[in-house]
Amino acid sequence: MEITFLYDLDKSILFFIQTNLHSPLLDKIMILATHAGDKGLVWLLLVCVLLFNSKYRYVGVMALVALALNALIGEEILKNIVQRPRPYDDFPLVDLLVGKYRTFSFPSGHTASSFAAAYVLSRYLKRFSLVIWSMAVMISFSRLYLFMHYPSDVLGGVVLGLFCGVLVSYLFEHKIKDRQKKLNI
Repeated sequence: MEITFLYDLDKSILFFIQTNLHSPLLDKIMILATHAGDKGLVWLLLVCVLLFNSKYRYVGVMALVALALNALIGEEILKNIVQRPRPYDDFPLVDLLVGKYRTFSFPSGHTASSFAAAYVLSRYLKRFSLVIWSMAVMISFSRLYLFMHYPSDVLGGVVLGLFCGVLVSYLFEHKIKDRQKKLNI
């Protein structure tokens, strides 16, 4: 009974967005946002910039590790265990603004990578936090807007991304720095 309630809630939110929030301008913005999040592209570009800057290289490495851990857990493990169909598979009559994906729906990889990177980047680049989190939220919302994920997929991506970001930050701050001190690096 609880699973039915959650599925109905997922559908209600998704169809509310489809019915009430679409506009030609938002269509373009959401398509752009989703493509920025494809394969973590926008986050990988930011990581590359940081890796080439000696002052922020450490932050770039942390964000890259968080993205890699997130991809391993989300894309390689969870999606293949859960195997949840995407909304457009369940409701094939909905017109899509972007192409279909070949992977399963849970968790949202765009959301998970966005929140993993946003956590690490905003933690160490505080003055850019608002822009970073705004981008992560926009990419995540685009997945609902474009009918690529259910809300619970996006919520699962938020949880996974934050888990990866927090774990990597903790490990780098406590374990790796301790090891470097012991080795006198």
